[in-house]
Amino acid sequence: MARLALVLTEGYADWECALLMALARQDCGMEVTVASPGGKAVTSIGGLRATPDLDCRKLSAERFDALVICGGTIWTTPSAPDLTPLLRAFDQAGKVVAGICAGVLPLLDAGCLKGRGHTSNFAGFLREARLTYGEAATYRDLPHAVRDGHIITAPGTAPVSFAIKVLEALGIDGAALSQELVCFSAEHLSVKAAAAA
Repeated sequence: MARLALVLTEGYADWECALLMALARQDCGMEVTVASPGGKAVTSIGGLRATPDLDCRKLSAERFDALVICGGTIWTTPSAPDLTPLLRAFDQAGKVVAGICAGVLPLLDAGCLKGRGHTSNFAGFLREARLTYGEAATYRDLPHAVRDGHIITAPGTAPVSFAIKVLEALGIDGAALSQELVCFSAEHLSVKAAAAA
């Protein structure tokens, strides 16, 4: 059974990792552990209060197969926790490392994106948030998640493809996941068709 660790912070974006957590736990039988800075309860942008299982400093690449960083309001502020040692340990161990929306910023800070294809909210987001951003050559301006080996990134508007890419990286069958993608994307396809009509 794969073990997935998810970091939530104060002001986390509740929609970004909810589907991943549900699919991983219920459909794939994975162990999902939620961590936060100090192991403290955190409240999402939408007011959803979460009580984590543990302090993110207690996460380890030896115990978990994946480390997922949920986006949120904290990542563009000086209050953002420094996850650099943790992210580097997972990256160096070849474990799945994933970030969505502003949750991509700690991956950038830790050097996990160096020379790797990645995405985020829009082309200028990473450059605006980090003046030292030097990975523009490998940035992919796409509306869906990007996987480069064991590194996965996504814009905050792509929780479905983000969940699918993370689960694929953890060895879940792509055919089964394709059905999930079709199911959860159906709403957007109908909106696109209606707009074109």
